[in-house]
Amino acid sequence: MPSVAGWWAGRSDPQRIALYTRSSYYAALAVTPLVALLVVVSSASHPPFAAALFLLGSVAVTVTALLLARAGLTAPGPDKRLPTRLLVGAAAAALATVGTGVAAVPDGGDAGSLLPWVLGLAPTMVLIACSTVWPTRTLTVGGVGIGVLEGVGLLSAGRTAAEALVLGVLFGLTSTATALSFRFSVWVLDVVTQLERARDVQARLAVAEERLRFARDLHDVMGRNLSTIAVKGQLAAELVRRGRAEAADEVTDISRIADESLREMRGVVGGYRSASLPGELAGARSVLRAAGVSCTVSGDEEAALLPAAVQAALGWAVREAVTNVLRHSQAITCTIGLTSTDGETELRVVNDGATEPADRRWGNGLTGVAERLDAAGGRLMVARVDGRFELTATLPVVVPA
Repeated sequence: MPSVAGWWAGRSDPQRIALYTRSSYYAALAVTPLVALLVVVSSASHPPFAAALFLLGSVAVTVTALLLARAGLTAPGPDKRLPTRLLVGAAAAALATVGTGVAAVPDGGDAGSLLPWVLGLAPTMVLIACSTVWPTRTLTVGGVGIGVLEGVGLLSAGRTAAEALVLGVLFGLTSTATALSFRFSVWVLDVVTQLERARDVQARLAVAEERLRFARDLHDVMGRNLSTIAVKGQLAAELVRRGRAEAADEVTDISRIADESLREMRGVVGGYRSASLPGELAGARSVLRAAGVSCTVSGDEEAALLPAAVQAALGWAVREAVTNVLRHSQAITCTIGLTSTDGETELRVVNDGATEPADRRWGNGLTGVAERLDAAGGRLMVARVDGRFELTATLPVVVPA
């Protein structure tokens, strides 16, 4: 059974921030009935019927606010909007709760009176739920509205104008600051999500760039020969229609060019499929940087001096490691090092974006690389340490006599 730490480590950054943001909203909104209960219990006198209505109203505010926050957090697209009916329902529940709260908790007129909390609790919770979508200016207007409601309610209860003004400003600022702090979490989630999408686009562009390079190489090699074949084919057809003997020479020449084209095409495809270590190291640096990952390669000058079999095996290891960085990590930096000591060559690829649990089994790609290395007398080791993914491939180097 996976541990909590392993489950958390398996989440991507956007998933972690989304979980944190939702938990913060839901936890804050869910305490509304508890705060209302504490207010009622702490009041010196509270009519039972009005107190019960106040508590039921706080539950209604919690339910509507939770639904409102959920709608805002899951709304697709940049132009997010809250459901109008749900928003009106939450506002109505908040105002009704304020009214029943005033009846349930009479104002004693002293510093220990809980009436200011009764007036500001439910509207503040609705404002927090709306912060999932509303911008800063709208939240500020909402906070000012709560401050005005607070001041008018205290004036109606017999408080002095100065006291009502101070408490109204205090609760208005507190409500606005609380809503804006929650809004900041949503903004961070949106930014991280956009960065994740941009990273995915960069990876796709890197793959597309590699495909374009292959298409360009194939066009450069085959374009001229195919054009020549087409022209000579037309010429041979015309000579055949005229009964000219030169048609046989043209057909022979077409066959020769076709054979040459076939050999050249096989060379291009073979070079594309092969895993030349110097080429793979250069390609790794280019592809990772194109995908927004800072890549450092060391020891690449030694790659060309290794035997062909060693180059091929380690080249496949580099290719698979880079593929895993692009597809399965949140890496910002990647380091590739090649060293040769005591008749053995070691390739080490380290990235700082490991997201898979430490006990996750190898996929087909790593299994294939391990089999290639094992066939050549080498070994493959993989480790995940402190958020880093380390791939180490070693091979013995046999220098020809």
